Amino acid sequence: MPHLALYTFGVLKSPLADPTPLTRELRDSGEVVYRTISRHPGYVARAEAADRARGTHFDVDWGVWGEFTVPTWYSKGRTAETAALDATLSLWTGPRPAFDAIYTGVHREALNRRHDWFERTEHPNYVCWWVPDGAIPTWQDGVSRLEHLHDHGPAPHAFTFRHSFAPDGTPAGAPGR
Repeated sequence: MPHLALYTFGVLKSPLADPTPLTRELRDSGEVVYRTISRHPGYVARAEAADRARGTHFDVDWGVWGEFTVPTWYSKGRTAETAALDATLSLWTGPRPAFDAIYTGVHREALNRRHDWFERTEHPNYVCWWVPDGAIPTWQDGVSRLEHLHDHGPAPHAFTFRHSFAPDGTPAGAPGR
């Protein structure tokens, strides 16, 4: 049975290394969100550093998830001192469990604060697509699908919760409706 891949990307207002309380609050809430989401029904896996190393997204080994990359529109730093982004890549049993995990509980609380931490852009901040059972999407897959969504709108290749598609490519209803 195919799995839903979900890639998220956001440009932060300040680098992750910024010592201010607001940035620290984002980092701390991220840890709680990851722990909670990993226990959510329908969660399969998420990209984690292969060696559990801490660092920027750019300088850790992501193992089967591939080399970390970012959309072409990201123009901020890539070092530990300058990186100002947050990105996730995860697998789910389907759109409904992913939607529920994102739009309820602690993740919903974090979403309510997103404008404190993230820049507003004209680019989408997430994309979904289907992968065959056993396949692991890469960071590059997520970036290319997010860029495709931005350039062409929702399609079976790259879609949103609101404009989703079934694994066979037919339009599907939004999971929240």
